[in-house]
Amino acid sequence: MRVSALVSLVAVVALVALFAPQCQAQGWEAVAAAVASKVVGLWRNEKTELLGHECNFTVKPYIKKFQLYYKGRMWCPGWTPIRGEASTRSQSGVAGRTAKDFVEKAFRGGLISEKEADQWLHG
Repeated sequence: MRVSALVSLVAVVALVALFAPQCQAQGWEAVAAAVASKVVGLWRNEKTELLGHECNFTVKPYIKKFQLYYKGRMWCPGWTPIRGEASTRSQSGVAGRTAKDFVEKAFRGGLISEKEADQWLHG
């Protein structure tokens, strides 16, 4: 989902909360806070270690054909310009697919051995 759409959604909820009668306003404020918390939780920006190298990992939501998808990206600055990328409807699944894409590209690029790739991909 684009940031502008998310901001618009939060703004609408906030406006409804402002103009609702006082007894309902507190309820709407709670709803707005809960919605904002869930929306913010759709993004991830983390650091992780892969084969002894510090790497960055991000997940960003987006809408495609009225369905929520997640795009994952993984890169390891100072080690390689390779970027792992994946897109899926599963917020938890995108992390594994993104890391798998990175490891496969690192293997094809000669950065890691087949054994290292296999250990990482298959535990």
